[in-house]
Amino acid sequence: MEKFTANNPEARSVDSVARNVEQLKSLFPQLITEGPDGLALNVDILKQLVGDATITDADEKYGLNWHGKRRARQLALAPSIGTLRPRLEESVGWDTSKNLMIEGDNLEVLKLLQKSYAGKIKLIYIDPPYNTGKDFVYPDNFQDNIKNYMELTGQLEGGQKISSNTEVRGRFHTDWLNMMYPRLKLARNLLRQDGVVFVSIDQGEVGNLKSLLDEIFGEENFVNIFSWVRTRTPAALSQKTKNVVEYIICYERSRTNQPLLGVEKPAQSANTLLNQPNAISTLSFPAGLETGIADGSLEPGTYGSANYAVELLDPVRISSGRFESSFRLKARFRWSQEYLEEQMAGGTIVRIATERLLPSYEKGSYGREALPNLIDETVGVGTNESAGVELEKLMEARVFDYPKPTSLLRYLINSCTSGDDIVLDFFAGSGTSGHAVMAQNAEDGGNRRFILVQLPEPLDPGSAGGRLCEKLGVPLTISSLTRERLRRAGQSQLAHASPAAGFKSFALDSSNIRAWNPQLDDLAKTLLDSVENVIPGRSSFDLLYEAVLKLGLPLAVDVDARNVGDTVAYSVGGGVLMACLDRRIQPDDVERLAALLVSWREEQSPAGDPIALFLDSAFPNDVVKTNLLEILQQAGFRVRSI
Repeated sequence: MEKFTANNPEARSVDSVARNVEQLKSLFPQLITEGPDGLALNVDILKQLVGDATITDADEKYGLNWHGKRRARQLALAPSIGTLRPRLEESVGWDTSKNLMIEGDNLEVLKLLQKSYAGKIKLIYIDPPYNTGKDFVYPDNFQDNIKNYMELTGQLEGGQKISSNTEVRGRFHTDWLNMMYPRLKLARNLLRQDGVVFVSIDQGEVGNLKSLLDEIFGEENFVNIFSWVRTRTPAALSQKTKNVVEYIICYERSRTNQPLLGVEKPAQSANTLLNQPNAISTLSFPAGLETGIADGSLEPGTYGSANYAVELLDPVRISSGRFESSFRLKARFRWSQEYLEEQMAGGTIVRIATERLLPSYEKGSYGREALPNLIDETVGVGTNESAGVELEKLMEARVFDYPKPTSLLRYLINSCTSGDDIVLDFFAGSGTSGHAVMAQNAEDGGNRRFILVQLPEPLDPGSAGGRLCEKLGVPLTISSLTRERLRRAGQSQLAHASPAAGFKSFALDSSNIRAWNPQLDDLAKTLLDSVENVIPGRSSFDLLYEAVLKLGLPLAVDVDARNVGDTVAYSVGGGVLMACLDRRIQPDDVERLAALLVSWREEQSPAGDPIALFLDSAFPNDVVKTNLLEILQQAGFRVRSI
């Protein structure tokens, strides 16, 4: 029973402003727009409607515009001040896997991936919030998005949930567009020239999303809007129509002639070539055609039935169930001669089964045709209901309400990827994309890799997902469930020699390097603190992967380690980057460290001059640091320090 309080709308007096807005909206819908604080009145349109001659069309332009678009564009351009910290304890197969599972705000993560993955992603699939009036939590603060993210995830005190849209505001399009625009702008930079993006959406924002993608990717790169049959049992609510489909909008990075290929066509048999309603045509059939007719000969004449009569134009002999020579049939064929020959060249088997001379054909595994824009069970793709059953069986609980079926993602992945292509999903949710990559690799032997990004949005402790997290002893967040699904899904793939089994786990955080932030009331302390420019609690591995990101190396790059006394040295990417990031390098280890790096470099023979990286504060004195610098520079290293 709903409690009646002072906050209920029924307990308040009439809202005159809201009533006026509704009346205007009913008379002139085009007058109502969205401003920074909610619904607003477009005064220019009002003037036009009353014939005000002072209004001109000088500022009118074609395109999608909304309040905050300029700021959303700035968000995409603003550099990130964060980093991605490796989490070995949450990973599966850290040393071998090429997959990435990243926990964090996807806007910041996309910025951090720009150097390492620009132009390297073959397929992007995202299933973003549908803007249904529910919460979607993506705090975009132009000044310091990292700080907002840290507050949201409880890493800073005093923070509270920051939401871009709420039940109170309802379906507020500008909030949703401001959230989507910078992310899609950054995502486009990551696609290869032959890359493809798929975006799932429902009917509420499909129009705005299409216009947004037209602007970002170019209308000329639009491929199609696919309709996926998401349910066969729509909700029995009082609606004018029943929604059984969702949409998947597809764009290419650059226009190509490469089709998106569907699954292998299933076998078709006993399909007649006849029954074109009007035109009578003649087809010539080759010698050697199969038949079920006994050995003998046939004379020209009419065969078949009253409904499907065919005329044999040439005498022909039959031996061992095959026609000895070519022959012509005249009938109402729905195939042309060219199509008949094309099909037979492609492996279609044509038969004349009986003395009625009615031809039929059978297609075996007849290759792959371009994707139809309807995706349903006829192409092997399931629904939300089947996805729920699949995920519940895997996770032993119904931890997500509307997951996408693995079959849908495999269908899309199979359409345009192969080999070691990279698949990116930065609204990872339950992790269906990663699961689908593993499963597709297991089926066709591919080595596709995935990058998933998911916000650690808190879970209700009483929910099925929250209870599972408590049982597993992991944080009560959606990203914890994403990782758990990937672990379980990968178990069945470990027998395959594929990088799709397992993943490296990373988490968004502030930079490991302390920023200069002077305390004017205590400059002496500020100067002392700045001597150690690495944030306390950060490891050499944290520093190493920040260097990997900033230098534009992939996060899945191979990293080897060797010891010199108490000092650890790293070789990244076959010697492209060599580093020792210990807080203190002992004097006795310095010369041995230099010798190790030089000999290690010769073993690996990297292209170009490798970078050697150290902590500036790690050396006991300037003399030792200078000696190391001279040795490495003479060996061809470019020496850098943090």
